[in-house]
Amino acid sequence: MTEALVGFAAMLLLIFLQVPMAYAMALVGLVGTAYMRSWPSAYSMVGAVIYESGFQYMLSVVPLFLLMGNFITQARLSRELYAAANAFLGHRRGGLAMSTIVACGGFGAVCGSSLATAATMSKVAYPEMRALGYSAGLASGSIAAGGTLGILIPPSVVMVVYCVLTEQSIGKMFAAGILPGLVSIGCYLLAVQWTVWRNGDAGPRGRRFSWGERLRALRDVWAVVALFVVVMGGIYGGVFTATEAAGMGAFGGFVFALARGQLTPRKFSEVLVESARTTGMLFMILIGALIFANFVNFTTLPGDLQQAVQRFDLSPITVILAICALYIVLGCVLESMSMLLLTVPVFYPLVQHLGFDLIWFGIIVVVVMEISFITPPVGMNVIVLRGLLPDVSIRTMFRGVAPFVVADVFRLGILIAFPVISTLLPRYLG
Repeated sequence: MTEALVGFAAMLLLIFLQVPMAYAMALVGLVGTAYMRSWPSAYSMVGAVIYESGFQYMLSVVPLFLLMGNFITQARLSRELYAAANAFLGHRRGGLAMSTIVACGGFGAVCGSSLATAATMSKVAYPEMRALGYSAGLASGSIAAGGTLGILIPPSVVMVVYCVLTEQSIGKMFAAGILPGLVSIGCYLLAVQWTVWRNGDAGPRGRRFSWGERLRALRDVWAVVALFVVVMGGIYGGVFTATEAAGMGAFGGFVFALARGQLTPRKFSEVLVESARTTGMLFMILIGALIFANFVNFTTLPGDLQQAVQRFDLSPITVILAICALYIVLGCVLESMSMLLLTVPVFYPLVQHLGFDLIWFGIIVVVVMEISFITPPVGMNVIVLRGLLPDVSIRTMFRGVAPFVVADVFRLGILIAFPVISTLLPRYLG
């Protein structure tokens, strides 16, 4: 166990020295494995990890879902989603903020990226809310929080990476995220209601739409619904695998962007380059994490954790709560994907040993990662919005997301107390 702790300390030191996360994990994993075994064994392990990661069929779903999300973003389907949600909710106090949350959930269902969801909705929803007199805190906070739904509501790249690390079914993982995603939307809507209850001027009412206008707004979101049905329905209907579904989704996103006249040759090139760049970044971090995880497995840390639980007679739920608390702390200083790749290989054998469902644990991990997207000082959604909304201070944004962080903690408690919310659909659809 000592070797593993020294390895973690060395890796964190390298990160604080601004060494890229992927290189820090790979370097510590290489040197640690050489110390535990030998240099030839370490070189052989690194070569095997790189080769297997590059040729693993399951990982081919990552660039395809990224491509799908970038095409969808380029197609600007977010405007129709926001308009439809606004038609039903905009007349309430805080209605535009609630419409933003619902639209983020719908956009996340075809995008799969938290940052892309937040960035896209900021261009659509923020000007509307500010024009109606919404406070900058509620307007930016609802966008930052709603953006986190992109990694929970399937399809989700984060879920794919978790399944690769734990050898779980991508289809079951996607199914598990649907009901928790709806619970998340409900909790965020309550956070908006609480905010406007405390300060009615923060979210004034908008105009009420007629039922005819509402039905027309619903009709305009057919593209999003069709794409979601094709991708998710194809997986659960046995028509194609998750990788084939990602390919169909990417093609569908391309068709919609092309049909809307949003895909010029220059934009098409930008989409491909951005997808390739993000894929390369994820693969580098994944390879580094797997090298580091192999080193940790050579130490006695996994077994020592299990023995510690038995020695101190800790209840399984206490262990889960401790892991969640650790994730929340790590989320304040580490980027979410790096945190996932760093910790899951260490924790999932312990969670499996305690008898928990790894699909359920995956949902818990994703939800805690969502919290890290909006907590200071490294709340990535807030940082992204700060660049897009320069007139709003970082302090105002973090104050605006505070009610949503409370809602996230409440939602986390619900999902821990009632695992059936996460396991019901995989039981029937998986």
